[in-house]
Order: sequence, then structure tokens, then C-alpha cells
Amino acid sequence: MRENTISLSPNARLILEKRYLKKDASCHPVESPEDMFRRIAKNIASAELIYNKKADVSSLEEQFYNLLASLQFMPNSPTLMNAGRDFQQLFACFVLPIEDSIESIFDAVKHAAIIHKSGGGTGFSFSRIRPKNDGVSTSGGYASGPISFMKVFNEATEAINQGGFRRGANMAVLRVDHPDIVDFIQAKKSEGVLTNFNISIGITNAFMHAVDKNSGFPLINPRTRVVVKTINANELFEQIVRSAWENGEPGILFLDTINAANPTPHMGEIEGTNPCGEQPLLPFEACVLGSINLAKMVKIKNECFETDWDCLESAIQLAVRFLDNVIDVSKYPLPQIEYLTKGNRKIGLGIMGFADLLIKMGIPYNSGEAIQFTDKLMCFFSQKANEVSIKLAKERDVFPNYQKSIYAQKEGLKFRNATRTTIAPTGTISIIANCSSGIEPLFAIAYKRHVLIEDGLPEIHPLFVEVAKKRGFYSEKLLDEVSKEGSIQNIKGIPGDVKRIFITARDVSPEQHVKIQATCQKYIDSGVSKTINFSKEATVDDVRKVFLLAYKNGCKGITVYRDKSRMSQVLSVECTCAKQLVTKNSITA
Repeated sequence: MRENTISLSPNARLILEKRYLKKDASCHPVESPEDMFRRIAKNIASAELIYNKKADVSSLEEQFYNLLASLQFMPNSPTLMNAGRDFQQLFACFVLPIEDSIESIFDAVKHAAIIHKSGGGTGFSFSRIRPKNDGVSTSGGYASGPISFMKVFNEATEAINQGGFRRGANMAVLRVDHPDIVDFIQAKKSEGVLTNFNISIGITNAFMHAVDKNSGFPLINPRTRVVVKTINANELFEQIVRSAWENGEPGILFLDTINAANPTPHMGEIEGTNPCGEQPLLPFEACVLGSINLAKMVKIKNECFETDWDCLESAIQLAVRFLDNVIDVSKYPLPQIEYLTKGNRKIGLGIMGFADLLIKMGIPYNSGEAIQFTDKLMCFFSQKANEVSIKLAKERDVFPNYQKSIYAQKEGLKFRNATRTTIAPTGTISIIANCSSGIEPLFAIAYKRHVLIEDGLPEIHPLFVEVAKKRGFYSEKLLDEVSKEGSIQNIKGIPGDVKRIFITARDVSPEQHVKIQATCQKYIDSGVSKTINFSKEATVDDVRKVFLLAYKNGCKGITVYRDKSRMSQVLSVECTCAKQLVTKNSITA
């Protein structure tokens, strides 16, 4: 292995060693992070030869390597794990179809197992499966319903370890008009059930109109299209809201909003998403994701940070090309997936480090200024990603299904990729990049991340440590307080202007959370991953307001999580280990 030269945090190195680096038969790493980035850059750059036999692959490899090694951009985990290796399956997001037959259901189980083994995550709509107790003519018996089959998928996922890297993840979607919707809402009420699934309800405009009018809403058997019963829409909505308040499930997907933005409506309706909900896809479609680290997109002028728009544009140009190349060099788990994915060539370039950028710019996340800046940022981001895709289309042609797309009727919009942008949650890749995840505010100034290690990875925001030392209020006692509280808003001795900038999720109103998401969604082709992290004291009414506001503001989906509403959660505060926190994460910005 090569000598370490990349500036990685200790937590990043730990994650890479445990999950991403190549290992020998004894599970010891046989490559360094530098080797890993070189492996990826070389593999992805090789796609250039498909379009130009005289392409300067070495030059592009170096550009890709520098983009990765500088932590300005990270592709999704399967690309990090598999590029240049035997698996060579580089996609994170898949959606598989499920029809109302045993053959289709168990084909989907098999296909999901193949995808999980290669490192991907799967989404399904169970809405076509006939409801529980519906008749089965071939046997004279009664159907067990979609939830019983979700349990089969869950157990199959449990049995498949993704190439020794990580376990599979699934998204289950059920339309709000399915007769089993109440059982679906309660499906994850007990902790430890369906642990390999996120669940989301496919909400329709018709349902939201019925909620608004407090009217009846029909539940329809998907097999017969007959109305089984009519229920009060408001009462059903309250069940959804209360369940989300109790344990964070289910999330919501606004199906009509999603399909209004479907770039290829003639090829089918979108019914499902990837496991985190931000990537709506057609059945048998896959998408590769990657995120630009906004914490790196700054420069210092007059001793203050400002956004480096030129650097951001350069990163976008390289990242879009990188992701388009991934489509050509990846191996696909199923021929149907390869056909549709190469036909639409969807990519999902997103961002992470958004909260870090706001902190550096001196913009409070919970301010009107943050909304204005987000609008400017995402308009620029989308415009530049679109420009690169148009440029690639001139070099390599439009995506094959272009004539079946909404763009064929729009003069000048000749894209290489049916979608260009997505905002993902960036869980582990944001640890590698040592930045805040996605567009979320800081979960806490200090917390534990329960990934890979049972006791959790202790983290404290490096910029806070830097400011505390520079301003003279740093102490281990202070860090102990921050570790217990998470937020600094009620801690004495911290200047007001510092409190104003270092905002955590629970310092942000539900309305502001949604406004940030909706502002991003205005410019994003696919979806926006956003979890409203409520404090433990949040009310059911808070959740209701968020769901309604998200719908009215054009969001494609929304997820909430109230602190401590589940025994097991990925992020938690109350880690009283100040020395350890500083030792592991005190890195200058």
C-alpha cells in the first residue's frame, strides 16, 4: 500500500478500512485510500475510449483522481467499492416491478437478492398486489396481502450480505388507496420488524383534496378496480401523521408530483423509489448517484469565506462526466435493468456539506438569508449540470429514449441524461468527505454516529472547535456540555454570534426545514432527501404541518424523525467523551 497522503479524518479512514478498501483472504486491507481513488479514477476514465479511441484517458484519470482525493466529490458507495474490481456493479439505486402473481413476486425476491449481493439497494411498489383476504381463483383460497410478502423480502435481504460490505436496503411503497393501507401504516409500529425496509405511502392529489375537504376517500382493489370501502380521508391522514410521530415511519411520497416530472412518461408510470426515497425510477431502472462537497467550494477574501463559484462549476463539469461514464463501464445485475438504464442514462448529481458551507459563509440555517442563498446556489447547480449534459449529448448523442421523452418537444433541450440532479442523504460518503450530510442542518454539534461500531463513532464539528479555540472560549468542560446537549443554544459562555451560526436540526422550525427542501426541489430533476429531525418534545401537530407544507410547496416526498422515538437510531447525542471527540475529529477546515 502507498503512503497516506490524502487528508482524511480518522473516522473516514476507519470507514474506508472496514467497508470500502480491497482486502485479502484474511480481511486485511491491501490498498490505501489513495490506491482506492486511483483504482476508481482509472476505471471510470476508461469509458472515454468507447466514444473516442484517441481520447487522452490518462489526463482525465488524473482529473478524476484529483476530484476524489481532494474530497470535492464522492460517487455512491457501490462505485467506491466495486469500480475496477470483479463485481463492477456501480449503481446504488434500483426499482423492481411486482405484479399480482406468485411468479412475479418471487422473481422480484430473486432479483433483489442479486442486486443486494452486488451492493445496490432496491425499491418496490406493492400496490398491485391484491389485498388481504381477497379471493384466489386458482386455489380457492384467500390472498395474504402485500405486507405478508414484504416480510418475505425482508428475510431474504437479511440473508444476503452485500459482497461482505453492507446489508441490503429496501423501500416499500403502497398507494394510499390500497385496501390494506391501514395495516401498512402500522407495519413498523413494533421495533425490530421489517428492519431492512423503509416504508412510504404513495399519496395522490385526489387523497390530499379529500383531506382538505374532510370527505370520504375510496379504497380500491387493484385486481378488480372495484371500490372495497370508503373511509374518511382526514382520519386516515391522522393515522399516517401519528405513526410518523411515534416512530418515524411511514414516510410520504407524492406520486402525482413525481409523475408530473417524469421525463419519460411514455415508457411508464413511476411507482417506486430507491431505499431513501430521493430517486424515483421506472420498474427495472437504475440510477448512479454522486455528491459534490460544498464545504470545499469556498475561498477566502478579505479574511472571510465566500462561495467559489468557479471551483463549483469545474467540479460539476467533471462529476457529470464521471457519472455518465459510470453507466458505460458498470456491470448490470439483470439484462432488463441494463436495457432501460442505458436507454434513459439517468444520473443523480447532488450536494453535501451544505450546512458547513452556510456556517463558513456566516449564514444561519434557520434564516431567510439561507433560503435566498439556497435558491441562488441550486439554480446555479442545476444550470451547470444541465449545460454539461447538453455538451455530452453533442459529443456522444442524446440518451437513446430521447424521442420518447418530454424533451423531444422542447427545442434545444438535447440532454445526454434523462435526469441530471438528485439530492441524496450521503450517509457514509459524507463521513469520508468529513462534511455535513446532504442538505441537512447539523444533527448536533457533537454526537455519536452508530455505523459499523456498536459504541458509535464520536464526532464533533471541527469548525466549532476551531472557532472556540480562536475566540478563546474553548475548554474540555465546554465540550463535555456540548456532548451532552448536542445544541449550543442554552450553553453559557458561548458568544451570541457563534450560537447564531452553529444551528442544529432541533433549532430549526419545521417550516424552515420544508422551505429549504422545497427551494432545492425547484431546481432538482429527481427528488430531494430531507429528514425533519424533530426534538423529542415535538407534537403530532408539528408533523401534520410539515406533511401539508411539503405537499403545498411541491416537494416529492417527506420523512420525519422525532428524537428517541426508536430505541435504535443512527445518530444520537449524550456522548460524554470530550477528549475522545477532539482527538478523533479536530481537523482544521
